[in-house]
Amino acid sequence: MLVWQKAMDLAEEVYRVTKKLPKEETFALSDQMRRSAVSVPSNIAEGQGRGSSKEFLHFLSVAKGSKAELETQLRLCVRVGYLSDEEVSAAMGLSGEVGKMFNALKKTLSPSPVP
Repeated sequence: MLVWQKAMDLAEEVYRVTKKLPKEETFALSDQMRRSAVSVPSNIAEGQGRGSSKEFLHFLSVAKGSKAELETQLRLCVRVGYLSDEEVSAAMGLSGEVGKMFNALKKTLSPSPVP
């Protein structure tokens, strides 16, 4: 799935970015960001593997929550001066793309209203 591939790109980028964080954040913010980033493609994969649209939609919702958590953590890194806007721009861009793909996928999986 294209959305899964893009989410994997996002996770990979987050791993690159978190290497720039101060060492004292290795087991705090860095670890949390990596877990959030890994959760996005993982939940897409799990939902797709469940075999039903209803379950897939549930796991997409969980992935969307992890994406929002990650965006918050990236913004926090900028606010506290650990990273610059430029250093997080690729990850934020990928996150935005994944979000748009979630919305499109949700529309295709949601049942159409009966007229």
